[in-house]
Amino acid sequence: MRLLIVEDEPRLLRALAKALREEGYAVDTAEDGEDGLFKAKSCDYDAIVLDVMLPGIDGWEILGRLRESKSTPVLMLTARDSTSDRVRGLDGGADDYPVKPFELDELFARIRSIIRRHAGRSHPTVIVGNVEIDTRSRRVSLGGKVANLTAREYSILEYLALHRGQVISRTELYEHLFDENEDTLSNLLDVHVHGIRRKLRSDLIATRRGEGYLVE
Repeated sequence: MRLLIVEDEPRLLRALAKALREEGYAVDTAEDGEDGLFKAKSCDYDAIVLDVMLPGIDGWEILGRLRESKSTPVLMLTARDSTSDRVRGLDGGADDYPVKPFELDELFARIRSIIRRHAGRSHPTVIVGNVEIDTRSRRVSLGGKVANLTAREYSILEYLALHRGQVISRTELYEHLFDENEDTLSNLLDVHVHGIRRKLRSDLIATRRGEGYLVE
């Protein structure tokens, strides 16, 4: 999953980006409103973590302009916890509105939740035959036995499973798995998909020639 963090406090931005990458997310960052709005509208992120108070264009304006064309899940961060501010954020199109300071574990859970809801999956566990994917613990099991997937293998499987029944193109997978600082190799996706099939089931991920991949 690929996230965008828009936050003008450098230490918090670095800490959030590092923590989310360690959780297996691809992360892009922006330190001001203009850069944040440009990236938010230019790329199809799985979720955006958006600070309210930003230089230039504030979080309210970014959210409003983004909602003119995109339904990307947005989690707004703010130090202002008045009821009127929370109502403004949620009515303006935010999917969640945590108040600073916050615990990282809670933030991660909120991000997972809005991503699932956006994909139409309310339950944290996705079951495909005898394969169980727990999006809370990022753990996959086959017939009750835990499978040791790499972080990238898990990310591919999670994205395909959350979009079960849809053919996902290679381009879309690359865009959701790699952030702006990563270089990709043309056959890297094939290698990871082969690894998932080897560790789980050969028929778990179907290939549609010229179209992409599918979890049926």
